[in-house]
Amino acid sequence: MSTKSKIFSKVLQKVAENPELATKLLETTSEALPKILKAQQRLSSLSNLQQVAPPPKPPSNFFKKVRRVFRYGLIGSTIVGTGLSLHNANYDWSGIGIVRFTRSATALVEIASLYQRELYFKSWDKSSKEYREQRSVVHQKAANRLLELCCLNRGVYVKVGQHIGALEYLLPIEYVNTMKILHSQAPANSLEDIYQVIRQDLKRDPSELFLTFDPEPLGAASLAQVHRATLKNGADVAVKVQHHYVRGNAKVDTATMEYCVRIMEWLFPEFKFKWLVDESKKNLPIELDFLHEGKNIEKVRRQFQDVKWLKIPKVFWELSTDRVLVMEYLEGGQVTDLNYMKKNNIDPFEVSNKLGALYANMIFLNGYVHSDPHPGNILVHKNKKGGTDIVLLDHGLYADLSNRFRYEYAKLWLSILRVDRKAMRAHAYNLGIKGDLYGVFACMVTGRPWESIMQGIAKKRPDAYEKELLLTGGALVIPDIAEILEKVDRQMLLVLKTNDLIRGIESTIQTQDRMTAFWVMSKCCVKSAAREEIERSANYWKKFSLAIRASWSLFKINFFYLYLGFKQGCLLATMKQLVI
Repeated sequence: MSTKSKIFSKVLQKVAENPELATKLLETTSEALPKILKAQQRLSSLSNLQQVAPPPKPPSNFFKKVRRVFRYGLIGSTIVGTGLSLHNANYDWSGIGIVRFTRSATALVEIASLYQRELYFKSWDKSSKEYREQRSVVHQKAANRLLELCCLNRGVYVKVGQHIGALEYLLPIEYVNTMKILHSQAPANSLEDIYQVIRQDLKRDPSELFLTFDPEPLGAASLAQVHRATLKNGADVAVKVQHHYVRGNAKVDTATMEYCVRIMEWLFPEFKFKWLVDESKKNLPIELDFLHEGKNIEKVRRQFQDVKWLKIPKVFWELSTDRVLVMEYLEGGQVTDLNYMKKNNIDPFEVSNKLGALYANMIFLNGYVHSDPHPGNILVHKNKKGGTDIVLLDHGLYADLSNRFRYEYAKLWLSILRVDRKAMRAHAYNLGIKGDLYGVFACMVTGRPWESIMQGIAKKRPDAYEKELLLTGGALVIPDIAEILEKVDRQMLLVLKTNDLIRGIESTIQTQDRMTAFWVMSKCCVKSAAREEIERSANYWKKFSLAIRASWSLFKINFFYLYLGFKQGCLLATMKQLVI
């Protein structure tokens, strides 16, 4: 029996076992019948063209046979095509491309109609309270509809939804808060689906590989879910298994989203989010390859091997494939779980300081940045010596930053900290931002309003008024933000996402107003800029001069923050950060 015959037999068996599936197949066929009849009429008219004089002669047996073959062939191909699509989607009706596309198109029409009907039906005074309230209501309705679509289509849609939920200061807050749910409540697959992928990839039954396998996932994400298990040798492991439907739907889903974004841009010219689809198309194949993630793990373990408080799981390569990744299981509570921290006597400020040091080194010195630090991917743990460990998980997506980008970004941050508007404009321009948009760009980078930047963000603590000012003011410049995201250096997109996720963590654990937030980052900026300038210089004495200048800058930074610690009565706690 041929492969197609086997598949067709399996389809018929599934249909026989599942009346609901049979009903849906009949519904699909019935939807196609009007088209079949229309095609039949066209074919009939073609055959009648052969007749010259009325009354027309009955069509020949040949055309009758053609019509019959055409009609039943189309019905049969519709059933078989739908069945094959179901087979490729593991008999998950939601995995069929036309179903997913129809959902997306329907959601797009509903959201576009919502804005047209409830917001853009008249000219508003955009500074009025009435407009702001109505805009918020419409944003919330649209965000709820988008969340519904993400949960129905899953996979890539959840991934994009999580990305939206990370852009707190770049997108309307209604969308951000609604999509944040997907960071911790992504849809999970059944245990049998997980076992099926393991059998397909490792060619062995899970019972042959694992002594125990927890049926409840430790966490479910957009592309995979993780289960705790025990190997035959007694080792505790975390088994990351890709959702069975993701790879088959990825191309259709990204193409559908690109189409929808283009339609939205045509309907609403200020809607410029093609960059989001472009980034998803570029990053998705990388994230779907778990062997690549394993290599990322090995690389970052080497880079931070001397940082004792950073824990990164090791990989069990002999049990890993491009869809299954078996790693060391590491204990810990979510970085935003304040109850866990209190119970285990973990200082949230120590956590924030270590996270800040980790990401400052990644961005400015190593140029290799873990780009998905949402709360589910960062754990905290009290070690045996009484210190706090940071556990970094999910290494599928890293930003590989060029030397030039790191130099310009470091200089931009230093110009912001020094309140040097001329330098801000220059380095923003070198990152792709032209004209007066550098001010909005500086706000996006820092997560602070322009007024605070002009007062000096290293000196002024953020407060509730400032956050409200940033959110309300940001809503008025969304077209400018969209333009920046379209034009900025592509490396900046993942960095902005990373910045917002880290700021979100600090806000949750209430450490965002610590005055030492920029200490380690300032030193990393100085080191990064100095290293690049020294490498560019061909003159020995110039290199020496640059090194001395950098050392002096680092001394001044340390002295400034130690002075702040003394002034605020926390000198000892401040001095501990010198060794982070």
